[in-house]
Amino acid sequence: MEKTKELQQVEEQFEMFQILDEKGKVVNKDAMPELSDEQLKEMMTRMVYTRIWDQRAISLNRQGRLGFYAPVAGQEASMIGTQYALEKQDWILPGYRDIPQIHFHGLPLHQAFLWSRGHFQGGQVPEGVRIMLPQIIIGAQITQTAGVAMGLKRNKEDAVAITYTGDGGASQGDFYEGMNFAGAYNVPAIFVVQNNRFAISVPVEKQSAAKTIAQKAVAAGIHGQQVDGMDILAVYAATKDARERGLAGNGPTLIEALTYRYGPHTMAGDDPTRYRTSELDDEWEKKDPLVRFRKFLEGKKLWSEEEEEKIVEQAKEDIKEAIKKADGAPKQKVTDLIDIMFEDAPENLVEQREEYAKKESK
Repeated sequence: MEKTKELQQVEEQFEMFQILDEKGKVVNKDAMPELSDEQLKEMMTRMVYTRIWDQRAISLNRQGRLGFYAPVAGQEASMIGTQYALEKQDWILPGYRDIPQIHFHGLPLHQAFLWSRGHFQGGQVPEGVRIMLPQIIIGAQITQTAGVAMGLKRNKEDAVAITYTGDGGASQGDFYEGMNFAGAYNVPAIFVVQNNRFAISVPVEKQSAAKTIAQKAVAAGIHGQQVDGMDILAVYAATKDARERGLAGNGPTLIEALTYRYGPHTMAGDDPTRYRTSELDDEWEKKDPLVRFRKFLEGKKLWSEEEEEKIVEQAKEDIKEAIKKADGAPKQKVTDLIDIMFEDAPENLVEQREEYAKKESK
């Protein structure tokens, strides 16, 4: 398809924002965010922790001990970088892959495992933790985020609402509706599209004729930016700017983070070798966010192999304890689900509860 000069001019505005290159070298000093040495180390700590968590979760899933799981390896920078730029009062509305963000925002690890198992206690979010549960319906969290952000604006709260979806989610109607609403009402929302190139198995090039997903912000009248999603500093800086923009009353932001998932879409039978080449996998492994940031920190004398090994062991121990705690949760009963569904249950459910209570007591 031949594009008009006007469209080409629009697309040229959305060049990828990057601070660290693949070798961990700073290529954009002016954009470097103000972060202390301890903050830089904490970001690396969380990425290493998440990578180990991902490896263990895949193993637990294969053992039949976890339930639904969507691998995250390769996307740590886009996940950790965005969440680290938030404050406690901000709301996160995740997709089903975005468990690390809500964990580091306050959801205990054992509850994340219970959610994966479909246990109702996994959804009992602790008081003061501003998250919604991971959304299974592709794109539904986009319209919800516009509504949450509207509430924050009406209540004059010093907070934003951030949501995540993949490139496939950007093809959904809810994606456009949510951004349009957020733009029309100028609410403090951040829409993050983690473009990992494949909506399960469909290449991004076959999902949209647009050169970037970021340019779709133009139609909604909001700010859009494409970011190197394997560069945690760039992701952090873009998210921090988006947050400040929202709080200042300058509207929502769409961030397209160019990233890659090394594993399958989910552990429910997806085989990425059927739609991805080994050459493409090799190309993106060279951009690994952990390798890149590790080199950067080592260059600043802030990281060592010994320090990373301690984090690896701590992650393994935490996961072991979290699974043990999840295993100790009471067996879920039908009456539990009825009890938590409504504050005042309708008559038909009251009757059903009585029937199930008799069966469960035997």
